[in-house]
Amino acid sequence: MADSRQVISILNRIGRKMEEQKDYLTELDGPIGDSDHGINLARGFRAVEEKLPGLEDKDLGTILKTAGMALVSTVGGASGPLYGSAYMKAGMVLAGKTEIQMGDFLQAMDAAVEAVMQRGKATVEEATMLDAMVPAVKAMKEAEASGAEAGEILEAGCRAAWAGAEHTKDLIATKGRASYVGERGLGHQDPGATSFSFMLEVVKDAVAGSDTAEE
Repeated sequence: MADSRQVISILNRIGRKMEEQKDYLTELDGPIGDSDHGINLARGFRAVEEKLPGLEDKDLGTILKTAGMALVSTVGGASGPLYGSAYMKAGMVLAGKTEIQMGDFLQAMDAAVEAVMQRGKATVEEATMLDAMVPAVKAMKEAEASGAEAGEILEAGCRAAWAGAEHTKDLIATKGRASYVGERGLGHQDPGATSFSFMLEVVKDAVAGSDTAEE
């Protein structure tokens, strides 16, 4: 599915996506957070990009751990520790590997979900990034079990992630800064669920592009 060089490319693409969507993500954060989600993630992934050169010959665990540590050290608010922990835990699953297959990716996603749950002391239906992550992983596992190709599996994950992000408009946040606004948060889409959906979309597009290039 991808090797170390391609994973570095995907991380750089995620950084560009966060920069592109910085204003939108920050706008989403305004009514329910500190109006900084997009700004923080764009800054965090710029730091990630600075750490990646020279890692092409490293294993995937090292690459993702490096990315996670950069996010923790540069991203403010809750999203830095949450995303940083997610990337580092995913990296632990991929330690020693220089190529990632779909099974590895899904195991890494399981670890990322667990990291966010533990760090954020949250679960689904609480208007957090988990409301996109958990349905996405479930959909991808179901697609894989049905014999779908990598691109189809990631497509199913993206559909579920975006549906989950949309669903956060109907939820009252009980965790994080958004919990302070209570019912006034209804109708507002969670920025973390949205940024995760963008990240998964980048992975999907990158894998689809590499598949096309191999044909």
